[in-house]
Amino acid sequence: MTYYPTKQETIKEIIKCGKNANYFINNYAKISHPLRGLIPFSMYDFQETLVDDFNSYRFNVILKARQLGISTVTAAYITWMMLFNRDKNILVIATKFGTAANLVKKVKSIIKYLPEWLRIADISVDNRTSFELSNGSQIKASSTSGDAGRSEALSLLVIDEAAHVDGLDELWTGLYPTLSTGGRCIALSTPNGVGNWFHQTYVDSENGNNDFFPTSLKWHVHPDRDKVWFDKETTNMSRRQIAQELECNFNMSGETVFHPDDIKRIKETVCEPKYRTGVDRNLWIWEEYSPQFNYVLSADVARGDGKDFSVFHIIKVETGEIIAEYRGKTTPDLFSFIINDAGREYGNCMVVVENNSVGFAVLDKLVEKEYPNLYYSYKSSNEYLDQLEAEYVGNSIAGFTTSLKTRPLIVAKMEEFVRNKLITVYSKRLLDEMNTFVWQHGKPQAMKKYNDDLIMACAIGCWVKDTVFAENQRQAEFKKAFLNSMGKTDKILSTSIPGMSGHRDFRAQQADLKKQQNVYEEFSWILKG
Repeated sequence: MTYYPTKQETIKEIIKCGKNANYFINNYAKISHPLRGLIPFSMYDFQETLVDDFNSYRFNVILKARQLGISTVTAAYITWMMLFNRDKNILVIATKFGTAANLVKKVKSIIKYLPEWLRIADISVDNRTSFELSNGSQIKASSTSGDAGRSEALSLLVIDEAAHVDGLDELWTGLYPTLSTGGRCIALSTPNGVGNWFHQTYVDSENGNNDFFPTSLKWHVHPDRDKVWFDKETTNMSRRQIAQELECNFNMSGETVFHPDDIKRIKETVCEPKYRTGVDRNLWIWEEYSPQFNYVLSADVARGDGKDFSVFHIIKVETGEIIAEYRGKTTPDLFSFIINDAGREYGNCMVVVENNSVGFAVLDKLVEKEYPNLYYSYKSSNEYLDQLEAEYVGNSIAGFTTSLKTRPLIVAKMEEFVRNKLITVYSKRLLDEMNTFVWQHGKPQAMKKYNDDLIMACAIGCWVKDTVFAENQRQAEFKKAFLNSMGKTDKILSTSIPGMSGHRDFRAQQADLKKQQNVYEEFSWILKG
């Protein structure tokens, strides 16, 4: 038999629900379970704590594992806020419009299945992705377009799967003013690499550098999950998926070009340079020049007036160590002076400059300074040409040409070098770029608002090391082996040059040859038989 409370009991219970969100959710909210159907929403301790945080802090950022019911908790909290408050304006955005709309649907469902006496406000306006209650409170789902929610003051902004929303930096800039009248924000997501708005917001909140309260909810906060569950769940998951879906690991998640394990390993080799020098102190040096080693300087040139940097690395060819690095915003002519001085300091090492529009200006200056070891190539192939040889080749060009064809090749070469531990990185600046260098639309590139100048310069250096210097090494080894075989053979080499070892009179050689020919003709019948 259904129990109907008295009017006095009803009023008392409504007041109790209005004062305590957790009490309301645990006692009256019902949710749809995929196997059990409509069931009461009995929250776990970590979910109740989360609801308390929603009330205690204006801004909440939640780093979460999958399938912890956090979106459902948020929907239940929104229901409580709308039902027991007048004129609340709530906006839900997500990486996909359907995701935002689904959260709105959950709120509507919880209201629908409340006891009739507890529905103190009815749905007066009902649309597929929004609705309004008779008390003036309303909620709507929106896409992540640049003008989402900009024109209205918000009581609560919910950003679902925030780490996966493209361009959230710009979107937040437009949405933040809508919260200025006391509005709240809940940003929740699984991790998706580093460098995006969600990652930066979460890290800043941990360091006390913004107004967000951070919460981390890994897979094991759920009381029904143990190691047996974890092992079974991760049987067919990649390391990256585990980090993203269950472990809340920013560094191991995301679609970074360089594998998180490799980035983690490089982090251990990063150290402070021995010197910070140059006119702007942006030339970092970890190791001085040694005449027993070969070096290559690979450079990427910026205009000097934008967000990009002019950069170069000096790589020790024999060991693959990046022992010097420059990164600064300087003009092309000044950059050419820095390259010239650094290249000569390291034994007139080979200098490889990307020959983009401003790169040619740097190359022209280096030619004027008569730098003796510039990288040249054929225009059509990027195949290396010696500097002296290039003077007599019509289709030669100074520098390295980065194009739609060569860019993925050199990036792949750097990734190969990193993966196979063929290069050693000491620079935190380069490591930071590697953390935010991702696959976007099938292309390797820096995340929005980040740089990849050091990566591209390093990629060029890896390519040159693996082609020019590897070929030179092969040729040197061949010559060495050839000379060694000459010294060990018992045969006397014949030469027509007087004074050379093995010289024999040319006429004597001709006579011997004629004699051998006569013998062959005389006994050819034996050979034919």
